[in-house]
Amino acid sequence: MKNPSPRPRRPLLLRAAALAAIGSLALTACGQGENPADTSDDSPAADSTEGADGEATIRFSWWGSDARHQLNQELIEAFEAEHPDITVTPDYTDWGGYWDKLATQTAGGDTPDVLMQEERFLREYADRGVLADLSEYDIDTSQIEESIVSSGEFNDGLWGIPTGVNVRTMIADPQIFEEAGVEMPDDTTWTWDDYHELMVQISENTPEGVWGAQDFGITESVDMTIWARQHGQDLWDENGEIGFEPETMAAMWERSLALIEAGGAPPVSTGLEIDAGGPEQSLVATNSGALSPFWTNQLEAIAGAAGRDLELLRYPGETQFDRPGLYLKPAMALSMSADSDHPEAAATFIDWMLNSPEAGEIILSDRGLPANLEVREHIMDQLSEAEQQAATFIEEVSADIPDSPNTPPRGAGEVNDLLKRVNEEVLFGQTTPQEGAERFISEAASITG
Repeated sequence: MKNPSPRPRRPLLLRAAALAAIGSLALTACGQGENPADTSDDSPAADSTEGADGEATIRFSWWGSDARHQLNQELIEAFEAEHPDITVTPDYTDWGGYWDKLATQTAGGDTPDVLMQEERFLREYADRGVLADLSEYDIDTSQIEESIVSSGEFNDGLWGIPTGVNVRTMIADPQIFEEAGVEMPDDTTWTWDDYHELMVQISENTPEGVWGAQDFGITESVDMTIWARQHGQDLWDENGEIGFEPETMAAMWERSLALIEAGGAPPVSTGLEIDAGGPEQSLVATNSGALSPFWTNQLEAIAGAAGRDLELLRYPGETQFDRPGLYLKPAMALSMSADSDHPEAAATFIDWMLNSPEAGEIILSDRGLPANLEVREHIMDQLSEAEQQAATFIEEVSADIPDSPNTPPRGAGEVNDLLKRVNEEVLFGQTTPQEGAERFISEAASITG
């Protein structure tokens, strides 16, 4: 294989203070975090009331860290200053507690007026009649790309509007490439065969304990989604059923097994252990590998741990098969209760959070890079250098993204757990890639059916 031509680098000048402040906030694509504080269901925050002179009180529910809680308090204060007739009461918890609490609230007819949603749970709540159709309200989405808005559209309605976006990326350490004597790939043209060969070369030309890639099969549904989309298929079809052939999934596992066997990635047990350690224990973060697959919003934490300039690369195969596989992933979405006593006030709050430059200045990239393109441009110079690097990457790849994946069905969160279990069985040789794919498809259909 000819060495691909080098691509322009996007420098990252690390700022230690900023990294220390936000590194813990970028642990997952959707910004999950720990938050010991919580509002109780019998607190004033649990009420949605109407005061004197037509004033409305609505409840806003979210998950996240203490930092996000403080940020949202500031957001609420700014909104109330502009809309003195609307009072917003907070209702918040951590990621794990959020969904248990929301299930209890909705079952008891106490759904928050405005609530954060995530793509794996959006259809479930919409199908149950919990969410309002946002297309019926005066919420401006004209500055949000259609492929992003469409991620919340199904069953002839708009059930959630993304607040921001992230993109899956190969985070690369140019220093490892240089030390191995391997040129950085041209990520606009490289194939999966190129990827395999380059990762093996890096492992062979670096000291023991340094690997080419953090490649450990399919532990995230996003990786299977990208692979399926590249092959003209999808993780889920429009009806919420499996949208790919078992041979497609088996082929991806076969590639991972081949890379591990060739030494381009760590042994299975080591790879799974690295994966479990999270972004800051990844190969790239620990200066132990050339590539690690993560989300754009995780760059800052990983670069901070690495102490090096890092680059963002497209996934291999984007021009190799039927279509590009990358997509703009909603970091999270805003939804509204179908039973809100004050739907117009709730819609006003949602519209303000999505479209107000002042809201953008407060939120910055906490919910992903703003989905509203004008707001994104407005806050660009207020972002850290790593966030600007991620924003530039997202802008570059967006031009090649034709659409978004179909909305996951009910039970998609449980399906992701199934995927991890089957992945381990395949990688440890307890089942073949083809058998694993067929089992996954069968059991996923039972979970979501």
